[in-house]
Amino acid sequence: MQAVQFEQSVVSILKRDKRFDPHVYFFLKDALDFTLKRIAEGNGGQARHVSGPELLEGFRDFSLDQFGPMASTLMSEWGVRKCQDVGDMVFHLIEEQVFGKQDSDRREDFSEAFDFQESLVTPFLPKRLVATPAQPSRKSRAAS
Repeated sequence: MQAVQFEQSVVSILKRDKRFDPHVYFFLKDALDFTLKRIAEGNGGQARHVSGPELLEGFRDFSLDQFGPMASTLMSEWGVRKCQDVGDMVFHLIEEQVFGKQDSDRREDFSEAFDFQESLVTPFLPKRLVATPAQPSRKSRAAS
């Protein structure tokens, strides 16, 4: 699809639903491309339809790849706070005939497959210290 046509579709969507920043629609398109490429690589180079849960995982992974620890903050700024938000955007683009749809595709496919915010934060939390045998404290070493 031509960039101008995609942009016009986003403008049309925003007239009906202003929940999401326009940038996230362009990001979603790139995340779909990322997901399609990943699926093709694991499928002997053959492209195939992407399911809702697969797109959610691709969207999450692409967000982490592109924005690192800022992914959660940016997605919140763009209005995307849960898996269903991604699904809503997908179906907006389907309504605009930008994305394709199979008969088996449903909005419910995007219903909280995982905790969206947590999935963007957890990879950047400090790792728990591995339990090690108790070391004598300085005080007890000084007393010896």
